[in-house]
Amino acid sequence: MKIIGIIGAMPSELKDIQSIQENPEIKKIAGYAFHESIHGANKIITVCCGIGKVNAAVCTQILIDVFHVEQIINTGIAGGMKAGIKVLEIVISTSVLPHDLDAHFLADYPPYHAEFEADPDLQKLAESVCHTMQIVFHAGKIISGDAFITDSEVKKNLIAKYDPYAVDMETAAVGQTAWRNQIPFISVRCISDLADDDGAMSFDEFEILAAKCVADIVMSMCEQE
Repeated sequence: MKIIGIIGAMPSELKDIQSIQENPEIKKIAGYAFHESIHGANKIITVCCGIGKVNAAVCTQILIDVFHVEQIINTGIAGGMKAGIKVLEIVISTSVLPHDLDAHFLADYPPYHAEFEADPDLQKLAESVCHTMQIVFHAGKIISGDAFITDSEVKKNLIAKYDPYAVDMETAAVGQTAWRNQIPFISVRCISDLADDDGAMSFDEFEILAAKCVADIVMSMCEQE
């Protein structure tokens, strides 16, 4: 049995996953509600961390320290960045990093590491599930910052600097925390908008559909022995 932590930022990103959990034990720590249950052959702990990198880092560390998770899956929705990526397609992280902090401050000071790699085995598992479910996916870099990107010029600059596949507000913090604790990590995000001038309108329209799509993938991953 593996112990798997699943972390999402918004209630909508966890709604479909938590609705599948059977008789979860709910533990409240630091104001967060952790839902613990058995799913298939594994134990899962789901938590809605709230928006932003601080919330994500705090919840990730609690999953590690209190629940002793052996793997962490960051789930939810994101803005598409790479040319050709469409709304409701999946991005599976290969690496993650913050875009609102100069990488120099991570590379040249503790933790002396600026880009946080996803676990190769979890990446392969996520890709395999997408293949089986016949869902279009992309594997690539995800960047995060404490701002919702809805500006085409900002998007252009981020693409030029990082060449990311997707942007969100939590993944980099989850990845960095997992990396520092040597816990295998992956982020699986469904594209809800294209992080451009029409991003807010697209997000409102596709948020629920995108969250449902990625929930099915994550729960299938958790059923694997």
